[in-house]
Amino acid sequence: MTDIRELFADEIVTKAIVRDVELPGGVGTMALITLDNGLDHTKPSTFGPAGLLSLNEALDAVAARSDLVAVGVTGKPFVFAVGADLKGVAAITAREQALRIGELGHGVFRRLGELGVPSFAFVNGAAMGGGLELALHCTYRTISSGVPAVALPECFLGLVPGWGGTQLLPRLVGPDAAIKLIIENPLSQNRMIKGGDAFGAGLADAVFEPADFLEESLRWAARVLRGEVEVSRPDHTSGDWSAAVAGARSLLDAKLRGASPAPYRALELIELARTASRDEGFEAEDRALADLLMGDELRAGLYSFDLVQRRARRPAGAPDRALARTITKVGVVGAGLMASQMALLFARRLEVPVVLTDLDRARLDKGVGHVHAEIDRLLERGRVSGDQANRLKALVTGSLTKDAFADADFVIEAVFEDLKVKRTVLSELEAVVSPECVLASNTSSLSLTEMAAGLRHPERVVGFHFFNPVAVMPLLEIIRGARTDDATLATAFAVGRSLKKSSVLVKDAPAFVVNRLLTRFMGEVIGAVDEGTPLEVADHALDGLGLPMTPFTLLQLVGPAVALHVAETMHAAFPARYRVSENLARLVASGKPGVYGPDLSPDPEAAALFAGGTSPSTAEEVRLRALRALAEEIRIMLDEGVVAAPQDIDLCMILGAGWPFHLGGITPYLDRTGIAEPRFLPAGVASVPV
Repeated sequence: MTDIRELFADEIVTKAIVRDVELPGGVGTMALITLDNGLDHTKPSTFGPAGLLSLNEALDAVAARSDLVAVGVTGKPFVFAVGADLKGVAAITAREQALRIGELGHGVFRRLGELGVPSFAFVNGAAMGGGLELALHCTYRTISSGVPAVALPECFLGLVPGWGGTQLLPRLVGPDAAIKLIIENPLSQNRMIKGGDAFGAGLADAVFEPADFLEESLRWAARVLRGEVEVSRPDHTSGDWSAAVAGARSLLDAKLRGASPAPYRALELIELARTASRDEGFEAEDRALADLLMGDELRAGLYSFDLVQRRARRPAGAPDRALARTITKVGVVGAGLMASQMALLFARRLEVPVVLTDLDRARLDKGVGHVHAEIDRLLERGRVSGDQANRLKALVTGSLTKDAFADADFVIEAVFEDLKVKRTVLSELEAVVSPECVLASNTSSLSLTEMAAGLRHPERVVGFHFFNPVAVMPLLEIIRGARTDDATLATAFAVGRSLKKSSVLVKDAPAFVVNRLLTRFMGEVIGAVDEGTPLEVADHALDGLGLPMTPFTLLQLVGPAVALHVAETMHAAFPARYRVSENLARLVASGKPGVYGPDLSPDPEAAALFAGGTSPSTAEEVRLRALRALAEEIRIMLDEGVVAAPQDIDLCMILGAGWPFHLGGITPYLDRTGIAEPRFLPAGVASVPV
């Protein structure tokens, strides 16, 4: 059997560095272990086989001593530890290798809870995955209020917490809190909690400020050892966990419909934790980890993770950052919901004045009022301080004339999706703004080049396509028109980074990436219903993918009128591939918001508008029809050069359309399922999720 260390040949080893610390008050000596990979905080400490063995050797050394009263573990500045080093996963070829990785982690970490003296985890920075599991094995835990991220993200990638997390956490905080951290948060865009929240949830026994965190933690540890502080924990195993487990299973069924095995395995392990011994629970984790390490889902998840962590941070085709202009004031044309969301985001992230304009005072006041109300809600939730709220409100103002944009550096229009209207707006803007001001359009489907035609300076027009809700959706499609220059494009990317968005450069093509693919996808499903397929059959034909919502639920969210408008735009551009559903037009004319009622139960009257076809399809036929259409459209888009590479389409669909992480990007999924021919990705890339 191959030594598993050989599979992690590129491991950046996290070393366990031991030093003696005399605890306050003459309590005695603590062996303090610092986890450090020798790099700065931008390269967090992780655990591969060599790192685990380094910690094991440190524990060997402290276990052999009789002069210690305690053992402590902390991390390098700003980082505790962020879990397993997964770079070697692609090299694992046998289940036995995968099993040994789980067993090694358990074998080392559990020693922290089985020493002859108490152990303390001093969580000074980010603690995720195996890093948090290491802390859970310790007898006691303190945490810094400044910790930005505490999480068990394994289900997000297609794994389970495999070094004790599913067994120790439910017993510590109860099944509901454990399910939230292990399952719900990872499936909610990999949500993480902060240090103070982790303490409130019961993950830590004490919380201290960052400035003197270690000193206060050592004082607290001394008081625990002297008996001055008693840490009591409820016995969560005595309760009934069935309601929590059943609720979580219902949530998974609604969200994933069985498409992703990892969260279900995690739930089984959480349920097991109530009755299993430590050995039994850890062995079950080993088996689950081995199964998932050998499965498609993890490799797909790692491909997705690499996209959002690496490619998103280095957008293909983005110009030199040095060309970007400084932004000191932003203008927003329009004061509707989308414009108001953008105004708030610009104010929060750029911290510069933002001016909205609209056609009349009532609309303008409503838009500015919406922004101010959202700031009040942020204040109520503790997301901003009182001073910050006042500053943000002062930054966002309204004007009935575009003259207010005279000194703006960046103006974005968010008016009705009509080419003539947008061209008029841009022409009016050009008459008042400076020659260097960037003019951006939030168009979702129209030609930027045609929009800028007739302007004196079309080179400073750029597409800046947000997704709704603006504050939540991470994708920003940046569109380069035929005349857009590098300085404008560099400024757009710089603004995107400041807004904390993942930006993708897109060619000026109809509907760009996400809307083009979603419109094609929706068109095929709606087309199947028009032909006679029962609406329920077509709407659930792709449930097995675990998409965030069904096609007709998406239609309800987008709005039938918007969907019809985009379909008409795409039909005008590509009539052979995009059709306009007469039944969808009838739905729009009826004024109904979709085929479902407010509670998402079927609306018989709305559904009846789609009846009448005589050529029904099976669910499998609808699934293949929709996926083959996507494969065809993606191939055409790549041939047209809409984006630089297939990975950019994958990134757009993951971040802008909710394409599931566990499927590993749309292009490798279509490759490995045999739907796409020829293969989208080059050798070595397409093979990742196989």
